[in-house]
Amino acid sequence: MSRRVFIAATMQNDGKTTVSMGLIFNFREHFKNLGFIKPIGQRYVVEGGQKVDEDSVLIEDVCGIESGIKDMSPIAVERGFTERYILNPDKESIDRQIKESFGRIAQDKEFVVIEGTGHAGVGSVFDHSNASVAKLLDAKVILVSSGGVGKPIDEIMLNKALFEKEGVSLLGVIINKVKPDKYDKVKPLVQEGLKRLGVNVLGVMPYQKMLSYPTMRQILEESDFKIFSGGECMDTYIAKIVVGAMEPHDALNFISANSLLITPGDREDLIMTAIGLHISKANVCPTQIAGIILTGGFLPHPEVLEVMKSTHIPVFVTELDTYTTASLIHDLTVKIRPQDTDKIDAVKKMVKEYVAIDEILKMV
Repeated sequence: MSRRVFIAATMQNDGKTTVSMGLIFNFREHFKNLGFIKPIGQRYVVEGGQKVDEDSVLIEDVCGIESGIKDMSPIAVERGFTERYILNPDKESIDRQIKESFGRIAQDKEFVVIEGTGHAGVGSVFDHSNASVAKLLDAKVILVSSGGVGKPIDEIMLNKALFEKEGVSLLGVIINKVKPDKYDKVKPLVQEGLKRLGVNVLGVMPYQKMLSYPTMRQILEESDFKIFSGGECMDTYIAKIVVGAMEPHDALNFISANSLLITPGDREDLIMTAIGLHISKANVCPTQIAGIILTGGFLPHPEVLEVMKSTHIPVFVTELDTYTTASLIHDLTVKIRPQDTDKIDAVKKMVKEYVAIDEILKMV
């Protein structure tokens, strides 16, 4: 029987996929044949006419796991799925799909990483909580929680209770996204606090800001913005957002490497100042301005547009006002993409450095 581990989390966006990816890369040093499955996915894409979870697509592309994408994502929770299930429940059908897909994936694999969706109770509405799916697949669990002390410990104990109710063993927890300036204080406190409660801490990982940086390509994919120019340069990370609600000479104090400028399209003075700074820094920092979003549905003078095009800076246009645009981008959930090689390398190194890989392998 293949060895296996189920990666769950205390909340959405705690870093399940990041941890799963990092574990797969590091398990490769111990196993030749690795498999991956996300039995239930809530954010899906269409691949070959089939609805599959986007995290499964990412793992397939980035980690080179070839297990059949539909088996890696057997249940995609599409719009209306929950309502249909409540009116016509069929637990056995979902059980069968998950078990059959897992069986095909695990058939020739030494180790399978199983990724859950959300906290232990997610999926209960259609009789398939993370806890019950882990039990169905006879897998022990690693729980991922975000950084801190009191809040994550409380959430971990609540999730632990749900897994134990299903008879599922919790191997331990990985605390993710701990602020670097709090790391030396948080790590021993959370280790001692969880030790008192009988929970094993398998890793404490610092927050890496660059993992949360979006690109202009992702913003375009997640919005209704229209691309005006610069489509060939959309994979640069955005490290800072500058809202153009100031005088040009003041804006110079805020614009730094990889900035996104969000400004009304008729603020030609501010646009030209930003472009001028970008050009002047070209030899030192080729991506001073990662992108420009023109709000209010306005476009600047045609000559300004021509200058923008010549820089190859990605420029989007939206009818939305500046505040709404900035809020939309701020609230984006940033997922790692196959082309994010810097982020992928950072995840691999982070898990290797901060997670007790050998200890996990001894317990599964």
